[in-house]
Amino acid sequence: MRIGIISVIHESNSFISTPMTIDLFQREALVTGEDMLRHYEDSHHETAGFIKGVRDAGEEAVPLFGAWGMPTGPLTKQTFDTILEMMFAELDKAGALDGMLVAPHGAAVSEEHLDMDGYWLTLLREKVGPDMPIICTLDPHTNLSHRMIDACNATIVYRSNPHMDQYQIGLQAADLLMRTLQGKVKPTQAAAYPPVAINIEKQETAISPCKEMYEFANSILERDKVISNSVVLGFAYSDVEEMGSSFIVVTDNDPALAQQYADEMADYLWEHRQDFVANLIGIEQAIDMALKTDGPVCLLDMGDNVGGGSSADSTFIAHAIDQRRGPKTFIAINDPQSVEQAVAAGIGATIDLRVGGKTDNLHGKPLEATFTVRKFHDGEFHEPRPRHGGRTRYHMGLTAVVETEYGLTVQLTSARTAPISLHQLHCCDIDPTKFQILVAKGVVAPVTAYSEVCQTMIRVNTRGTTTADIESFDYKRRRRPLFPLEENTTFR
Repeated sequence: MRIGIISVIHESNSFISTPMTIDLFQREALVTGEDMLRHYEDSHHETAGFIKGVRDAGEEAVPLFGAWGMPTGPLTKQTFDTILEMMFAELDKAGALDGMLVAPHGAAVSEEHLDMDGYWLTLLREKVGPDMPIICTLDPHTNLSHRMIDACNATIVYRSNPHMDQYQIGLQAADLLMRTLQGKVKPTQAAAYPPVAINIEKQETAISPCKEMYEFANSILERDKVISNSVVLGFAYSDVEEMGSSFIVVTDNDPALAQQYADEMADYLWEHRQDFVANLIGIEQAIDMALKTDGPVCLLDMGDNVGGGSSADSTFIAHAIDQRRGPKTFIAINDPQSVEQAVAAGIGATIDLRVGGKTDNLHGKPLEATFTVRKFHDGEFHEPRPRHGGRTRYHMGLTAVVETEYGLTVQLTSARTAPISLHQLHCCDIDPTKFQILVAKGVVAPVTAYSEVCQTMIRVNTRGTTTADIESFDYKRRRRPLFPLEENTTFR
């Protein structure tokens, strides 16, 4: 059998003015056919799991189209039109297929289509017809639409955040497709949509309150006819009608049972909704806590969450460290201009720099300080182990490491880089264990890597385009009412 594979991954932040363009996809991944195989085969991405699962079953994996880009604002109309044209051109060339494995993100937005993933999945269903099985995987930061559910036979969401199980979810999806094609199961699915927005500060799946919710979901997996179930945490930074949490259950030829169990999962969240309201800690309180704790301590800069589309050049925490003249701290900041100035000055030079705060006026003013230039690097590094996002190859662009006299070390990058691998530091000969504070511009994604050296993680309520204080956003399209944004929300 011949199994088509498509992956389109973009997390779109509606509150970011920088749009996603085709050249930004080309910088990361815009691949077809054999190039898609080469790009994903050695990764920990679900697409690699698709390929391995199909091949292990003795069938032919047919890579069609893969696109991945760093989170930004929504896709321009021209960009999405180009992606659709490329995708369906490859599908037309592929010849006869027996099934499809697809990997949207679930929180993609385009200028023309707010439910972008639901739109292209619906087009795909219309193209291949009602009888071809389509198995879909999604990121838990999906804003789930009815169109996504209706277009696919089954949908499986990563079960961990940080996303450490993408490859395994790809294998699971491939196995389900094989069993469907062999007539062993007939997947039927249903979704439930409780009116709750789970704050990103509460979305680490290995700890409370998510831990208990996933344990409840696991108990439902033990029931008769249940093939899979999924918790969809939601993505509060896409201002779309579907914003918020949801649940999916896939059963063997019993859609009513799938709906019953999805409703049970929704009821669980509603009953425990207060547990998922953010506990917000300010910058000064977070630094005070870090000073009372054995280091290194990781301060997670939630307002500048690179994995949520933010600028990677927030300076609020850096200013606070500068004003205190310590403790010894590491922070990475995206600032190509300062990189150029450091390179021009040379290793060992002492220079005055205005670091960060240059993308917009939402992430603090530039930090004006005197730095000594310590190191340059081409910005390429490799992470062999599974990490959030499933990638193994990273590029920060030309990078400079500079340091103040009181021990603030800043890794200046030329490209936004999510802090999900300690090799980001190691490649520049930076020893993370030598610092009292490591600042990571993320919320949950950095945890797997940074927990190797930090026993304490403190999520910091900073301002910015990914702030955890979601009440500060001016939503235009989201569903209403939605707890906790509307305290008097009712359910059922």
